[in-house]
Amino acid sequence: MLKPMELSYILNELGEDREQYFNAIAPPIIQTSNFKFNSVAAFRNALADEYQGNLYSRGFNPTSDILRKKLAALDGAEDALVFSSGIAAITVPVLSLLKAGDEVICVENPYSWTIKLFKDFLPKFNIHTSFVNGSDYAAIAAAISPQTKLIYLESPNTFSFDVQDLKAIAQLAQNKGILTMIDNSYCGPLYQQPIAHGIDLVAQSATKYLAGHSDVVAGVLTGKKSLLAHIFKHEHLNIGAALAPQNAWLLIRGLRTLPIRMEKITKNAEVVINYLKAHPLVEKVWHPFLGDEAQVALAKSQMKAAGGLFSFELKNTTYTQIETFCNQLKHILMAVSWGGYESLIIPAIAGIAADDFNPQEPRHRLIRLYVGLEEPDYIIADLAQAFQHIK
Repeated sequence: MLKPMELSYILNELGEDREQYFNAIAPPIIQTSNFKFNSVAAFRNALADEYQGNLYSRGFNPTSDILRKKLAALDGAEDALVFSSGIAAITVPVLSLLKAGDEVICVENPYSWTIKLFKDFLPKFNIHTSFVNGSDYAAIAAAISPQTKLIYLESPNTFSFDVQDLKAIAQLAQNKGILTMIDNSYCGPLYQQPIAHGIDLVAQSATKYLAGHSDVVAGVLTGKKSLLAHIFKHEHLNIGAALAPQNAWLLIRGLRTLPIRMEKITKNAEVVINYLKAHPLVEKVWHPFLGDEAQVALAKSQMKAAGGLFSFELKNTTYTQIETFCNQLKHILMAVSWGGYESLIIPAIAGIAADDFNPQEPRHRLIRLYVGLEEPDYIIADLAQAFQHIK
């Protein structure tokens, strides 16, 4: 993990050549679509290799360059690319690295749009995906075929919080010449650094903790410069999923407070988790540091902390009771995503029709809760009054 001195330098100084922009403390937003050249030779060089500089903001831009340097350093990576959304940071490299006939091994139950990418979109290009239990190393090893080119992880998963053994899987993949990629949105760079465990590519939804204010949609991909250069020069430029300078600037602003926000969010979540664990209407709290001993030990060996996202399972409740509980919340907002100031909730039944609800299936009774920056007593009081409606 990063030392405090290194972290302060990355967040406040790295990439910020203030003498180049009037010694301003906050970097400027370079709100331009294109850049001029003083000679045909310089123009020719930029056209030949856009990865080396600024030509057109569909590719690189000075504001996003500052952000890229910080994000790469936070992940312990050689370089970073930034995108207009988290799913773009997943889709673009996958399209860049795979071809017809290739196969992917993906963990079960990843982010919903990742499922659509692997299950619905890639088959159009004759790319097959096997979904396996990522917590079972043997299952991943058994799924490998001569056509396997990518192992895709999401650790922890962001609804049931399953954890994968990053180091072991990375070593397995390296031995067989297979690339590895992970969605690290749950932990972010302060709480988990997959590259240090041997993972090749790390994707994150920068919309979450990195931005931290529920006002930016963005994605980031980090890894080796040679790999990112290939992705940038082909699919990234061609698909055009660039991050706008304004959003890059907002992300730089969000990074300034990342450590203090993460610390407060984590402490708040611990208080709320303890309340829910003791509540008679809660069957179980689903969290990387709770439950199966082997999974907890693995999580703690890879993660510094767990942030504010977890799920809880209601006990002996019906579809209607779960819906009533969620509808009665006054201050916890029902919304997707996480990482901002405000606490958020998503019930699993939001994606399950009433006729398909199985009260015996724990995952159907799950409610995902993100605990934000409000005082924990405020959140607990809201949960308490909602519980009163389903007694």
